[in-house]
Amino acid sequence: MLTPLGRLDKYAASENVFNRQMVARSLLDTLREVCDDERDCIAVLERISRLADDSEPTVRAELMEQVPHIALFCQENRPSIPYAFSKYLLPIVVRYLADQNNQVRKTSQAALLALLEQELIERFDVETKVCPVLIELTAPDSNDDVKTEAVAIMCKMAPMVGKDITERLILPRFCEMCCDCRMFHVRKVCAANFGDICSVVGQQATEEMLLPRFFQLCSDNVWGVRKACAECFMAVSCATCQEIRRTKLSALFINLISDPSRWVRQAAFQSLGPFISTFANPSSSGQYFKEESKSSEDTSVEDKNRIRDQEVPEDVQIRPEDVSSDPSISNSSVKLENMVEEHAETSRKSPGEISVPMDSSLLCTLSSESHQEAASNENDKKPANCKSTLRPEGGTSSPDSALLDQELYNSFHFWRTPLPEIDLDIELEQGSGNILSPERPEETPEVTIPGSSNITMATRKELEEMIENLEPHIDDPDVKAQVDVLSAALRASSLDAREEASDAEKRSDGQDALGANELPNCKTTHDASVPLISDAVENMDSALRYIHNDSDLSTNSSFSPDEERRSKVQDVVPQALLDQYLSMTDPSRAQTVDTEIAKHCAYSLPGVALTLGRQNWHCLRETYETLASDMQWKVRRTLAFSIHELAVILGDQLTAADLVPIFNGFLKDLDEVRIGVLKHLHDFLKLLHIDKRREYLYQLQEFLVTDNSRNWRFRAELAEQLILLLELYSPRDVYDYLRPIALNLCADKVSSVRWISYKLVSEMVKKLHVATPPTFGVDLINELVENFGRCPKWSGRQAFVFVCQTVIEDDCLPMDQFAVHLMPHLLTLANDRVPNVRVLLAKTLRQTLLEKEYFLTSASCHQEAVEQTIMALQMDRDSDVKYFASIHPASTKISEDAMSTASSTY
Repeated sequence: MLTPLGRLDKYAASENVFNRQMVARSLLDTLREVCDDERDCIAVLERISRLADDSEPTVRAELMEQVPHIALFCQENRPSIPYAFSKYLLPIVVRYLADQNNQVRKTSQAALLALLEQELIERFDVETKVCPVLIELTAPDSNDDVKTEAVAIMCKMAPMVGKDITERLILPRFCEMCCDCRMFHVRKVCAANFGDICSVVGQQATEEMLLPRFFQLCSDNVWGVRKACAECFMAVSCATCQEIRRTKLSALFINLISDPSRWVRQAAFQSLGPFISTFANPSSSGQYFKEESKSSEDTSVEDKNRIRDQEVPEDVQIRPEDVSSDPSISNSSVKLENMVEEHAETSRKSPGEISVPMDSSLLCTLSSESHQEAASNENDKKPANCKSTLRPEGGTSSPDSALLDQELYNSFHFWRTPLPEIDLDIELEQGSGNILSPERPEETPEVTIPGSSNITMATRKELEEMIENLEPHIDDPDVKAQVDVLSAALRASSLDAREEASDAEKRSDGQDALGANELPNCKTTHDASVPLISDAVENMDSALRYIHNDSDLSTNSSFSPDEERRSKVQDVVPQALLDQYLSMTDPSRAQTVDTEIAKHCAYSLPGVALTLGRQNWHCLRETYETLASDMQWKVRRTLAFSIHELAVILGDQLTAADLVPIFNGFLKDLDEVRIGVLKHLHDFLKLLHIDKRREYLYQLQEFLVTDNSRNWRFRAELAEQLILLLELYSPRDVYDYLRPIALNLCADKVSSVRWISYKLVSEMVKKLHVATPPTFGVDLINELVENFGRCPKWSGRQAFVFVCQTVIEDDCLPMDQFAVHLMPHLLTLANDRVPNVRVLLAKTLRQTLLEKEYFLTSASCHQEAVEQTIMALQMDRDSDVKYFASIHPASTKISEDAMSTASSTY
């Protein structure tokens, strides 16, 4: 009969420890009982202060576990008990941080972090009551364990209290703790949390105050400290500028990778990929990450758009570094799906023009209008409507030159970013048309063409250097075209000067006679408006292709180790870092560093590929192929789960060339690997060309076969993916290939697979019904009726009811069409001999069908048939059937039927 306060006083004064523990546990309940009386609430809080002085550590620990809950209660009832937490509870939490008992200290630390996370501590209290205590606990004469724990608390609370408090109160002491010479435990805690502190204080404080300490920690004589530094390296790098990241942090990281301790090397290699990803630059990777739910595929850049938004004067030469070094320059939002195809849209909308020099002054300008005309032409893939070869008049054209007319300009030249500039002079060849090649603009806006037709030694050297790096990719037809182009240019440069002069005379005569009708989509101008392309090469039988500024070509077909090494050179990240990353697939690394180092390499490869950009994919191609054939299935599984992301990064052309073969291999791998491909099957296939995508229709059936027949989640995932794949294929493909799989899954032994399959079939009905002609939809409905509605097994007939229920709920068919094609067969199941079928039918009719407006407003024969069926079910001999047909219970949709006791047997 005691009051709440009386009970509290009685048991709080008990000599029995368990009674006092019970009091600590019941404090929140006591507060709720007396919350209407402010004086009683204050009395309870005062008793909490007395209980905090209990000599038994278990009582103090129990009390501290209740403090966050009590603080939340005080916050909710703040009008009646203002300042209760700050006055009564916070001093206890802070005092327990230095408690002699380890359990009490740990509990108070957890309570403090919980209170900060829930923002239950006022900012003033943090500055005046919490931080001073923590700084005192980290003093040099403080207890070792307490000091270590206090440093950890300071680091963890920094993101919660914000930049201002961290810089003023926490950062100075943190810097001191990083240099604690006596205790390596303190330095290790500082190193482990270094990234969090850097991210809070920002770039300036990081570079001025923290980086010198970080360098000291990375060279600490205790390997555990260095290992902690390696683990947080990415976070530290994110808080610095690009210059420091490249010049200082890179060298520091190389030291960690070559550390004497295996554990440090192991941690460094695990952080290598994430560290490389911090070098990502939107202008090189071609992808831009924006907040507010904008995807990485949105690559529009407002600042760079201004370049194209303004009209380009005809007398201004646009430099290649301004135009082609950043493929994302556009006046429209460029999609990431295909970095090469995106320039088709760009070229139609940008005011840029491509000028071709004729006789050093006459320029043929391919304007954006001609691009659009070419786009409307079916033969644009081999455009002949705008002749790129400048042919002589009359019968001087040879069959070779006619062939060049067809092949010289392919879609790459029309739709892609202009070729980078190569310092070539006009080369005039006898018996063949002029061939277009890049011309390097001089420093002045106006283009000057040297009088001599010889290619300079500097240009020849540049061509040789450019050719070297494309040689590793000679298998690519487009790359081979590049090699042929520039190899011919080099051969042309060695011709005798007299022969060249003679060719020049003949060719110039042909150019003088060239009529405008031979260049129907071209206009002539005497001004240079975009990078010039001059004629230099003879007998080329391959098309020019877009070359990145940093791509190199080779004339030598042999493949020396030096050339192979040069093929992996890039300038996005320090080459030493990339070399170390590529070495992670070396078998010796697994023995000397980490047995799972290949898995870490595979895990971070999409981030590294994004950083390097698709133009440097050749640096990673061999590594990716090595990982894809790794003996460890975990490595292949990691790649399988991320191959769709890599496809987005690389675009459709590189995906088709390099990723599709690996994707096909994963399809035939172990189930542990196949599940990674299956989970993102739609994401990958949507990036492929329609013809390539259709090839996988024949392989979808193989997903029904698994290593373990009990792996039902595999089939459930297949059903989920098929729902997404419906949008990628035509109605005929859906009917011919996806329909058999869906009907097979509807009869699966596992109910979870069947429930997803019902959704799949209903979506299939919806797609085929709106297709033209609608015969596919009618045939599918007839097959559902035949295979399930009239199935000899009750589970099949129940599946038919489920499909009908889903079709109604998701409006997959207009109700008038449903009433004609499905409802008659559905109503016949009212006489089914299995109660479970009739139960589900009663629920479907009562809860789903009759809720549709079509059956509420129309007085048709269909409505009458439904009402008669419901009346018959109300007279059913089974009580469950009567129940669901007679009343309108709480809605039990298909997703909830799994837990329904009335249909628990399906």
